Amino acid sequence: MALMAGAARRGGGGIARGGQGGRAGKTGSHRKGAGAGSGGQGRQALEGRGATPPAHLRPGHPAQRRATAARTAQTGGRGSADAAQAGSRPRRPEADELVVGRNAVVEALRAGVPASSLYVAGGLDFDERLADARRLATRAGIAVIDVARPDLDRMCGTAPHQGLALSVPPFRYAHPDDLLARVRAAAPGLLVALDGVTDPRNLGAVVRSAAAFGAHGVVVPERRAAGITAAAWKTSAGAAARLPVARATNLARTLVSFAESGLFVVGLAADADTTIDELEMATDPVVLVIGSEGRGLSRLVEERCDVTVRIPMAGAVESLNAGVAAGIALAEIARRRRGA
Repeated sequence: MALMAGAARRGGGGIARGGQGGRAGKTGSHRKGAGAGSGGQGRQALEGRGATPPAHLRPGHPAQRRATAARTAQTGGRGSADAAQAGSRPRRPEADELVVGRNAVVEALRAGVPASSLYVAGGLDFDERLADARRLATRAGIAVIDVARPDLDRMCGTAPHQGLALSVPPFRYAHPDDLLARVRAAAPGLLVALDGVTDPRNLGAVVRSAAAFGAHGVVVPERRAAGITAAAWKTSAGAAARLPVARATNLARTLVSFAESGLFVVGLAADADTTIDELEMATDPVVLVIGSEGRGLSRLVEERCDVTVRIPMAGAVESLNAGVAAGIALAEIARRRRGA
């Protein structure tokens, strides 16, 4: 009987090795030592995905879209927030700009960029910049949202977010007529118009100089020009929150409107005969027009100027960028007005 039992056991082992009976395992392996594990990579698969949610709670399902549309109609636009609470992945508004990266986010928060949300990925090692970002956002009343790393990857695309992303809503531009109203209430008025400036950092520098030297607003073209982005906000050092910036559909026509309202249109041009310190109308209501560093003023805009002036320079420097040129010209106009 013992011999038969041993044979049965040996036969059972052969079946396990052949994979036709019992459960295949380590019994028939000729490999020595411990087998390689998966490193926990299959753990989530073993846990399962849980119960399937109802159709009206599944993101992308037609029933979910119909339910969201119905809630939006009933609540006046709050349906999207309800859908987010129902379990969909965190999403930023499509029109928002994302500032990503630890240094960039902290700098933006310190500069007072008016953000709406701070997204922080989970599982990050301690870093002082992470703590600073949370503290600054909380102090500014900005929502701090903890998200999974894959969700933040999807939000930022290929941008290296380093676990931090700041959502900045679109800037609220003024209308050029609003600037005219501010000028009429001042004595004398001063506006700055930019023609073809495409670097948002230059725009931020111009806004900062305009606020520092008493201008009442800045005008930028609606197309082919820089707008107030997070980079412009940071360069303006908060001045964009105090000084109105207007967008003009057609800058040349807007300058004609300003001239008809009593402002002298003064353009900066490298080849002008008159220098900025010789500008006789510096103490009158003025709109100072600044072109791009390479191209200068466009032909149509220059034709709308009452006079063009240049900044006197010594040496081989041919031109200055828009931010520096605006600061010099505005400082000279402010000096002349103080002495008037």
